Amino acid sequence: MEFEDISPKLVMLLYGLVGFVVVVGGLLLLLDTVPAFFGRRRERRLVAIAAGDIPAPTRRPRKPREFGYALFFLFPVLVLLAIGLVVPAIRTTLLSFMNGDSSEFVGFDNYNWMFTNDDAVKVLLNSLLWVVLVPTVATSVGLIYAVLVDKARLEAVAKSLIFLPMAISFVGASIIWRFVYAYRSEEQDQIGLLNQIVVWFGGTPKQWLLDSPLNTLLLIVVMVWIQAGFAMVILSAAIKAIPADIVEAARLDGVTAWQMFWRVTMPSIRPALIVVIVAITVATMKIFDIVRTMTNGNYDTNVIALEMYNQSFRYQQTGQGSALAVFLFVLVIPIVIFQIRNLRKQREG
Repeated sequence: MEFEDISPKLVMLLYGLVGFVVVVGGLLLLLDTVPAFFGRRRERRLVAIAAGDIPAPTRRPRKPREFGYALFFLFPVLVLLAIGLVVPAIRTTLLSFMNGDSSEFVGFDNYNWMFTNDDAVKVLLNSLLWVVLVPTVATSVGLIYAVLVDKARLEAVAKSLIFLPMAISFVGASIIWRFVYAYRSEEQDQIGLLNQIVVWFGGTPKQWLLDSPLNTLLLIVVMVWIQAGFAMVILSAAIKAIPADIVEAARLDGVTAWQMFWRVTMPSIRPALIVVIVAITVATMKIFDIVRTMTNGNYDTNVIALEMYNQSFRYQQTGQGSALAVFLFVLVIPIVIFQIRNLRKQREG
């Protein structure tokens, strides 16, 4: 590839970096200088009053207009939210009622396609399988691991090992697991760990990512591998926050380890458990990288986010892609509302 071919892209990248520095730097400078300006102004006034240069106020000074200050500091955030979230959400919703090139209004045809087309229905079922299995399995693995290594020897090392996948990007983790599932013919040496284990036990190597629905389950394993560390860290911290007197009282009552887990540990860490399940559920509903990297959605492994991308950018069906985006957004809203209410109840309690 010649330099002339990539130079326009480099120029656009440079413009983007400059714009980012200018906008973010300007906001940071504004948030730093404005409070400092008002602080210096107030300090000079107090010094002048103390020196007798100006008379002291005869009445109590008015309280700062907290609403005005709050609005001033929130204004940049509200502008960025409007540009990056509100406007795109409205535009995407409008596009979901248009045809592929957005030239004609088609009503609910795109939504009808979503629930009647066999391929689209398969995408929705795959996404449902992800949402059901990933939060359940990842949270369960993280909880079991947190309970087992709590106050054990080398606890920090054990927790670090399971948390390490969280430091890897989804694409990096997908590449690692593609090598785990890699296939070669029987005449060749296996480079995939899973097929090598099969060969050791006298089996035949298999192309794991081609068979449905097994391939979807194998992709889910990757997400569980990544998210289990997150669940373990949050739940381990919640377990350590259980008051010692509650644990000691339970032990004096003669409860077994199983009873301790269900009657003491689980009720005590319920808020943290909800947070973990909600966070993993939202992340799973948006899953894109793992499926895109490992199978590209082929062999009946497609999910909503990847199909939304394909319809919008590969097949130029903007209306259908926008309908999938709106549907995904609608699915996330109840989860977010539930989490907000849960946090509000915790504060009130």
